Amino acid sequence: MSGLRERKKLATRTALADAALRLCVEHGLDGVTVEQVANEAGVSLRTFFNYFSSKEEAVVAGDVATAAAFVQAFAGRPAGEPVLRALHAALIDVVPERIDPERVAQLRVLRRTPALLPHQVAAFTVQERELAAVVAARVGVDPAADLYPMMFAAAVMATLRVVVGWWLDAAERPQLSDLIGVMIDRLDAGFADRFPH
Repeated sequence: MSGLRERKKLATRTALADAALRLCVEHGLDGVTVEQVANEAGVSLRTFFNYFSSKEEAVVAGDVATAAAFVQAFAGRPAGEPVLRALHAALIDVVPERIDPERVAQLRVLRRTPALLPHQVAAFTVQERELAAVVAARVGVDPAADLYPMMFAAAVMATLRVVVGWWLDAAERPQLSDLIGVMIDRLDAGFADRFPH
């Protein structure tokens, strides 16, 4: 029974997030109210606030879900797999399939809405901590005593945000999976040798 309840809660959360995103793209963030989002999703205002504290939080919920799914996929990779190989596989498994052509248009609009940035950053900070915990467990270090897990997680989340943003803005978009490969190669090689003096 609890599985069914969880699926219903996820469906409601997804419906609210989709409605918020759709309305924001159509009318702009300032032209949308929480009441409109709830009505669009077919739920009460009270139900909306059971899931989200603001319309901004609802609008960025899709990005949050993608980041959470990626962290979960990374956590599920084989224990002996090198960190960057596990990272690459998890990103390829999750990110490209969650950004379909319709979502590209929506995300482009959201990138031109600066008021959403603090909400995106706050949401990704949570996933960054989750990723750091998974990395620490994978490499067997204490994150309170070693900077590696937090630095790695911060670099991955920031780089992923930049890569997806660049891809969204590109006039001719390459395959997102190819860009993820470039991202992994650059993280692996580091930046010091890119432009030697």
